[in-house]
Amino acid sequence: MIGPRLRRAAALLAVTAAAGALLTACGGDDRSDIDYLVDAGVRTYNANTRVGHADGTLMALTRVLPGFSIVGPDGQVIADRDIGTVAVEDGADLTLRYTFGPDAVYSDGVAMTCDDLLLAATALGGRVKGFDAATDAGYADIARVDCRPGDRSATVVFDRGRGYGQWNELFGAGTLLPAHVVARLAGVPNVVDPIRDGDKKALAKIAKAWNTGFSLTPGAPVDEKVFLSSGPYRIDGYSDDGGLTLVANDKWWGTAPAVDSITVWPRQARGKADIDGSRALVVDTADLTAADEALGRATATTPPDRTRMRDEPPLAVTQLVFAARGVGGDSLVRRALASCMPRDALARQYGANGVVWNLRTVSPADPLGPALNAQYGRRYPRSDVARARGLLAQRDDGARKPRVRIGFPAPSREDAGIVSAIADACAPAGIDVVDASKPDISPGSLGDTVDALLMSDGGFAATSTASGFPEAFAFATGDPLNLSKFRNRSVTGAISELARTTSDSARLPLLRRIETATWDQLPTIPLFGTVRERGSSESVTHVVPGLGASGTGWNMDRWGVRE
Repeated sequence: MIGPRLRRAAALLAVTAAAGALLTACGGDDRSDIDYLVDAGVRTYNANTRVGHADGTLMALTRVLPGFSIVGPDGQVIADRDIGTVAVEDGADLTLRYTFGPDAVYSDGVAMTCDDLLLAATALGGRVKGFDAATDAGYADIARVDCRPGDRSATVVFDRGRGYGQWNELFGAGTLLPAHVVARLAGVPNVVDPIRDGDKKALAKIAKAWNTGFSLTPGAPVDEKVFLSSGPYRIDGYSDDGGLTLVANDKWWGTAPAVDSITVWPRQARGKADIDGSRALVVDTADLTAADEALGRATATTPPDRTRMRDEPPLAVTQLVFAARGVGGDSLVRRALASCMPRDALARQYGANGVVWNLRTVSPADPLGPALNAQYGRRYPRSDVARARGLLAQRDDGARKPRVRIGFPAPSREDAGIVSAIADACAPAGIDVVDASKPDISPGSLGDTVDALLMSDGGFAATSTASGFPEAFAFATGDPLNLSKFRNRSVTGAISELARTTSDSARLPLLRRIETATWDQLPTIPLFGTVRERGSSESVTHVVPGLGASGTGWNMDRWGVRE
């Protein structure tokens, strides 16, 4: 069902497409830049790796690397016909025909082809070892991709009985990397032949290039022959002082972006003070203090248009994700921590609508959410120190005080406050909770330098879609999104069934099965619906706050500036 915000956004896109063309024709050198402050990290161009997915790279690069779909403002998936079209073909198995538009090219002039789509399917499918993909949700169900090198179309056939209900989310923004660049970095003529032939030596080189060839570091040169764009904007530079600079891509075949350049200020860039004098500022972050300060300084003369998503049901859930080893792997410690932490107080101070959220695979925005949430609110509703002590006494080393290191990207005043509140509540129970935050934290830190991560649906920035996929795979055995290494055959089966249906009546028993098992074993502890602040200075036009993984940046090419 399309919500009112999406209808408004669709109308806005139609209107601003014409406006963008007019600005392109008339704006010339008078067009102004826009500063875009996000809590996403941008350590890689590849949003599909574990680091890229957790960082929220799509917030910055959705309109640099578009695909066959885009996550819109309400988290709904919208077809992106600038890139091409997708058609469902007749057959016993789900079969999709992907066709690239005749003008679809990368910023080096090389056409987008089935090579790019086959590479994505291989890297994300989980059948070829070596690719550091964040998830194989949906792609693992693909039996084959039929195409020849250089073809402008490809046929994707799914395994028998494994049709993916959310197929329209596949090969979306950020997914399609330039296969010819990956081949060059890997030192192979093309990616198609090694994939078809199962050439393990060549595939290992391709996987390494896909994993590491697109790393981004502030201050390092940005090779325009590697960091190609297929969208309205391309990367022009990246530095601590200058942020991540996006400029109009002159090879873009669609409606030209409304402004020549946008500077993205991700988590790593330290030059945020440079936005103080900006009158054209857009903010999208869960670090509410940083948002308030930035908007307050930059809009001292003009009031911002601010939307704090505290009173609107969000798509993401803030959770504590435990490591599978060490103290995080001790079920008694996990249960004790769940017992002593003040989930009710945390939700009141930091959560959407002040409501404790008890579900991992259902968001507050889901129609099934409120009723189902109430059914799982009885186990750990508030701090119970006596219960926590009793659980710890059952441990073999019960006399030893457990030390739980909780990590999150630093600095974040909100996350630091959450960890501090947990530490204060659990100290009387005999648990030493430590703030183990650091700027370069990643999913790989779990079980190494931290025992638990404070995350929002498996990420540190904007995440999720209206469908709840691929985040539901965080509890599927073997999926890379399953950071806690949770193993439960019944849950994995339920997630597999869930992925093949969109019916609420069919979803309900599957969701109950997942939530019951995860509450029994506590691979994560859900806390509350994630609150983010979206805001912009009055001078910026056509900003539509986004709830999903692309954040507010989903339509950044339509942003304009009032003169």
